[in-house]
Amino acid sequence: MATRTPRTDGNTTRLHILETAGRLFAAQGFAESTSKEICTRAGTNMAAINYHFGGRDGLYEAVLVEAHKQLVSLDELMALSLESTDPRLKLRAFLTHMVEMSAQPKAPWGFRVVLREALSPSPAMPALIQRAVLPKARLMRGIVGEIMGLPDDHPSVQRSLLLTVLPCLVMTVAPKDLSSKVLPALKDTQALAEEVVRYVLAGLDAVAKDAKAAEPSAAPKAGKRR
Repeated sequence: MATRTPRTDGNTTRLHILETAGRLFAAQGFAESTSKEICTRAGTNMAAINYHFGGRDGLYEAVLVEAHKQLVSLDELMALSLESTDPRLKLRAFLTHMVEMSAQPKAPWGFRVVLREALSPSPAMPALIQRAVLPKARLMRGIVGEIMGLPDDHPSVQRSLLLTVLPCLVMTVAPKDLSSKVLPALKDTQALAEEVVRYVLAGLDAVAKDAKAAEPSAAPKAGKRR
């Protein structure tokens, strides 16, 4: 009896709907993008959206997760973190990756979807945080904490992670005219990446020094009784 080859039609349809909806959400936002318009553009029907995503809300959640992956996926982060055992080199690889992403002539649709969601959060925001943001944040907190010599849940590590990642995200969604008409030096992505790395590492060292200085000294150990 011949072995059946698994059908890929369903996965192809799912990816097509996801891509179509992602581009529409990026252009119009969640509130203005109807299921009917998504179906028309994708050349499918509502039954397909319900089958693959459980409806428009589920589709939007999937789009948000994919959009965040377009910024940087967990697999990419893990691969970058495995390039070296030195946490500073790990962070350098991540920051360089983000600077290179920001220099792309045309940003993927996911960048605009994430920006729209950040500016006007939808009910899907908790799902985005749980499914996409938290796993990456845990990995990055570990790297930043190791550089700073502090626990990864230390308040200074958490704040430093935000200050490390936020400029990279701003660069990815910044207008392309910024480098062509306002700050032409940004076109040199190699120099930009190098200076971002230098700036971030110096900041982490300075914050770590102050955080350690502010910690109460360890209480003296009690001597053994004779």
